[in-house]
Amino acid sequence: MAATAPTAALMTEPQRKLGMLLCLITIVLAVLDMNIVSAATVPIVRDLDPVHGVDRLPWLVSAFALAATALLPLYGKLCDLYGAKRVLLGAVGTFLVGSALCGAAQSMEQLIAFRALQGIGGGGLMSVTMVVMAQLKDPEEEKGGGGGMGGIVGGAGMALGPLIGALLADHLDWRWIFYVNLPFGLLVLIGAAVLLKLPKGAGRRGLDFLGATLAAAFATGLLLVTEWGGKDYGWTSPQIVLLGLGTLASFGLFLRRQATAADPVLPLSLFRIPEIRIGFAVQGLVGMGLMGAIMYVMLYLQIARGVAATSASLYLLPMALGMTVIGLVVNRLTGRGVQVRTILASGAACATVALLLLGFSGPETSLWLVRAELVLLGVGLGQLIGQLVSVVQDSAPAHQLGVATTGIRFFQTLGSALGAALFGTVLARVFENGEPGTTLSSVGRLTGAARVHAVGSFVDAVDVVFCSAAGVMALVLVLALRLPRAAVAPVAEDRAADDQAEKQALAA
Repeated sequence: MAATAPTAALMTEPQRKLGMLLCLITIVLAVLDMNIVSAATVPIVRDLDPVHGVDRLPWLVSAFALAATALLPLYGKLCDLYGAKRVLLGAVGTFLVGSALCGAAQSMEQLIAFRALQGIGGGGLMSVTMVVMAQLKDPEEEKGGGGGMGGIVGGAGMALGPLIGALLADHLDWRWIFYVNLPFGLLVLIGAAVLLKLPKGAGRRGLDFLGATLAAAFATGLLLVTEWGGKDYGWTSPQIVLLGLGTLASFGLFLRRQATAADPVLPLSLFRIPEIRIGFAVQGLVGMGLMGAIMYVMLYLQIARGVAATSASLYLLPMALGMTVIGLVVNRLTGRGVQVRTILASGAACATVALLLLGFSGPETSLWLVRAELVLLGVGLGQLIGQLVSVVQDSAPAHQLGVATTGIRFFQTLGSALGAALFGTVLARVFENGEPGTTLSSVGRLTGAARVHAVGSFVDAVDVVFCSAAGVMALVLVLALRLPRAAVAPVAEDRAADDQAEKQALAA
């Protein structure tokens, strides 16, 4: 992209490579912390609040995601106005303070509050880091390399998070789940402050705080509806209905604000660019599919096959391996002229087939076959996640790189939330039809024929979930084929050149 040219002139090649390494470490920290706590909930509750701690667990898990998602649009705008380096340093610093406080928490209430503070910083870690990676790319470098690799590392981190959390909780104190962030985070903070020399940003043009607030209200409302609906409250309960109406109202007000604000936090003009419009939609659907894969594979292994939680986490390693290996291959293919839409279509096809195969899993299916299906799923997702980031970044106007990049993360998070609600409802309904009066949590306590029948009903239900996720990925395939056939990079360069001319005219 043309926006990276000033960076190439300011930084040497070794500095750029070290900067990229720091970015990858930052992404790993961000993604691991979104998933790592779920594996240590039992020791946390036992230590901090053995009586009421279980009731507060949903907030412990959700506090990070809520805080991180709510601020994503604002982070992107701040990058465009003040420069990605300043925003990254602020996000990393906030994340480190939150991590230290989480490790020192003495009650569940404190831990939830500090987890939210950690999430405020964590929301900027992955999204802002991808902006930095785009600006670190040399103009002569292979198209899509930085953003693609960042997406692959992030996807692999999602799969490895529960495993690392389980290992730390089993062999060290649970507080090390948070303390382990400190040395790596300090390394990133110092390295970024010393090494990174990035564009300064366009300067304050009037930050759209109202738009950012409405975006945060909409995202928080949607996440709470999907978290509480069907579990804490019925879908038709007054609490969920009112919360849903408030979420829709905030979304409508947000759209109106973005259409009328002088400098919106998420410019609607971005959606006129086909690559960005389709990229956002596909990323949301991929978030749904990824949620359906990881969460329900773990449930299948633990409930239907009796695999312990820590051992079940090991089954995600084949998926992480598939994502990482294919990511490296794809980055080389794009550098040799293979069309991005071809890679995205291939990834969607692989993911669809893998989820369909998982949909035929039964109580006696070979676990080695499950591992092979997860490798195929990783191969599919690895072609999607990283390349979607690159498609959007390479198509965005230079002065809107930040909001376009954080938009990708925003839509993925919202898609994951919708996927959790959709697939959770599907699982519950199908299981209740086959096993009326029995809850999923009670399956492990059943014995004899009752257990065999309940497990069979659960497998039928989770198979429907996998097939539903396959349908989502099939829709991704259709959208991927609608991307323009032409390579994305020249289009981005033309837009960036237009943007630069416009800014020079405004300065004059």
